[in-house]
Amino acid sequence: MQVEDFHGRRLLSRDVDGNEHHFTESKYKVVDAVTLKRKQVYCNRCSQRTPLQEAKINESCYYCPHCLLLGRCDTLQQLYLFEQPKGQERRVKYCWEGQLTVLQQRISSELSEQSGQHLVWAVTGSGKTEMLYESIRKTLEKGNRVAIASPRIDVCQELYLRLVNVFPEETIGLLHGKAKEPYRYSSVVICTTHQLYRFYQAFALLVVDEVDAFPFVGDQGLNYAVRTALQPSGKLIYLSATPDDRLLKKSRTTMAIHQLALRFHQRLLPEPSLLFWNKWASRCLHPRKNRPLRRLIHELIKENHVLLFCPSIQLMEQLENQLKNQLSCRIVSASSRDERRSQKVQSMREQQYDLFLTTMILERGVTFERISVIVLGADHPVFSKSSLVQIAGRADRKGGFTNSKVYFLYEEKTLAIAKACKEIKQMNRKGKAQRDEMRLL
Repeated sequence: MQVEDFHGRRLLSRDVDGNEHHFTESKYKVVDAVTLKRKQVYCNRCSQRTPLQEAKINESCYYCPHCLLLGRCDTLQQLYLFEQPKGQERRVKYCWEGQLTVLQQRISSELSEQSGQHLVWAVTGSGKTEMLYESIRKTLEKGNRVAIASPRIDVCQELYLRLVNVFPEETIGLLHGKAKEPYRYSSVVICTTHQLYRFYQAFALLVVDEVDAFPFVGDQGLNYAVRTALQPSGKLIYLSATPDDRLLKKSRTTMAIHQLALRFHQRLLPEPSLLFWNKWASRCLHPRKNRPLRRLIHELIKENHVLLFCPSIQLMEQLENQLKNQLSCRIVSASSRDERRSQKVQSMREQQYDLFLTTMILERGVTFERISVIVLGADHPVFSKSSLVQIAGRADRKGGFTNSKVYFLYEEKTLAIAKACKEIKQMNRKGKAQRDEMRLL
């Protein structure tokens, strides 16, 4: 490890043992990793409290179960909090040749010029990432560090692919639980939200994407990680297409809200068509009774590739086998258990498949061209209002108009389905108004 690898880091004593000579000149403070308070264990890494009996290892040792996936934080450890040195102003190579719309540019300028906390509430496919480029560039030019965090690995990988092209001379780190490369200091960090537990006051600009997604939403520990990874005077930007009521309530008093209801290509969100299919769970796997699904897929792939969302991995795998025997098109599937998921997603970007079966793992942050969407069993409890809106937003995100369609197949019209359709219609009404505003500018 190099001395800069410790800058802005929050590390346990086991992580620094044997490397003391690398940070002898660094500024840092040391605190107990875990402390005992009023019959509870308090963790100084994630701020969570646990009853003593639930955190007991032996008579003299206690640990924090909440952040265990990052390595055990216990009473035998200390926590090293390393200072982030102030950087020097410099030139930054910036290689984005795209052009923002008037509404996108307005938000981009506000984000780059204003301090404090911000919520960008923008529909899927509106170009949220592109609106960040100016803020990122200005932060780097001042010699400061930038982090973009998301609850999902797939979203982080997509962000990484974009930023390495836009900022080709920057060191950009991609951090998540499945990463094999050791940590190295970088001016830009793209990471899952859990990785922020390992940073301390490191970032002048911290962006949290998909703030309404599991596991970030409602997690006090992860919110603490965000606050403490940000420098005291740093800028915090939340991104969401479907913010929950809690975040909207908070934003009204503590954040600047920037709303964009229009996609970058000026087309509105495809509104879902609802198809009633009684006993869909059993019929979709029956070689004769699944004809409505096969007919729908056949019609859609005439114009587009198809993303078919399934409510479970087991159903997805069974359906894939069934459809491969019945359809003469290129079919593949991917889920959270699939070690080749990233390669399959990239192949789908290259349009090597006609039909891509998946689970909610691809509901967010992934962009394909020429895509229509089917949600099988949209009434299943796994599909919330937010997830249905996000899934519908996979359609018509990129490229020219291709008549992309969205279909919700169901046997019971749930509240989640009704709310998702209502929200999409509301955003489209706002989108029409913003489109009219652009024409007058």
